[in-house]
Amino acid sequence: MPKQYNFFPKIKPYKESYLKVSKLHTLHYEEVGNPKGKPVIFLHGGPGVGIIPEYRRFFDPKFYRVILLDQRGSGKSTPFSELKENNTKNLVNDLEKLRKHLEIKKWLVTGGSWGSMLAIAYSVKYPKSIKGIIIRGVCLGREKDNNWLMKEGASVIWPDEWEKFISVIPKNKRKNIPKAYLKLLTSKDKKTREKAAHYFSEWETTIMNLTPPKKETKKLLDKKREISFAKIESYYTINNFFVDKKLGLLKNIQKIKNIPLTIVQGRYDTICPMRSAWDLHKALPKSKLIIVPNGAHNPGEPPMTSEMIRASEDFKKHY
Repeated sequence: MPKQYNFFPKIKPYKESYLKVSKLHTLHYEEVGNPKGKPVIFLHGGPGVGIIPEYRRFFDPKFYRVILLDQRGSGKSTPFSELKENNTKNLVNDLEKLRKHLEIKKWLVTGGSWGSMLAIAYSVKYPKSIKGIIIRGVCLGREKDNNWLMKEGASVIWPDEWEKFISVIPKNKRKNIPKAYLKLLTSKDKKTREKAAHYFSEWETTIMNLTPPKKETKKLLDKKREISFAKIESYYTINNFFVDKKLGLLKNIQKIKNIPLTIVQGRYDTICPMRSAWDLHKALPKSKLIIVPNGAHNPGEPPMTSEMIRASEDFKKHY
């Protein structure tokens, strides 16, 4: 029986700082663990979610120097929920600016959901900066991936939650759900923005679990975080996550064929279904695909937590 891993103990940052990456955007980041440890950067999902304290706990704090970043418009980064200059290309370049700022030669890049997309996009552009990659809940940014969540796919499995999700959209505006949501989320009326953000967030934070824990769901995103998540993700979805519409991230994937890559995928992930992880693994045969038989999308559920930590523990052999 394989060892089951639990979250490492709660930990606070030993350093918090900011990095100005453009005239408009300043990014917040934090570091936890061993200041002299092996560097790893964790990329949050959404886009727009920001750093969540539990993300610090996937890594052995004695071995790793863990860097966590609030991406543009997210968390403590400024300006909050800003869409200008907020796209995949700029986020990728932000990571390289941060690596150089921290004087890191190479680092392990990790992330889940949108964070997996950003990790792959960054690694493809800057392969010489990458020691290895660990990703979870893979999404490749293809049109069919986006349609699964916002058109038809997840709605077949979660029709009750889907009905709630689209209830705030007038029936004659439901042809393009992300576009309709973005209009509500950029409304001049605060109550309209907050209501739309809540329904948008509730959709994903509910279906991310194998068995939805309502209390946990409510704790995951506060009102402020709901706004940035819903607004930025809607915007990215409308723009196909700023990647090739048909091929997504697979277009230039061979550039990272020799970089160690571990993919952790929940069998019952209904946000980022297993097809994408499988397609990525097939495109990169040297990658390691871990299918979690009782896992979904939420990295905080014990089966997913255990495999994510196992992956970070196994990666120690590469240092």
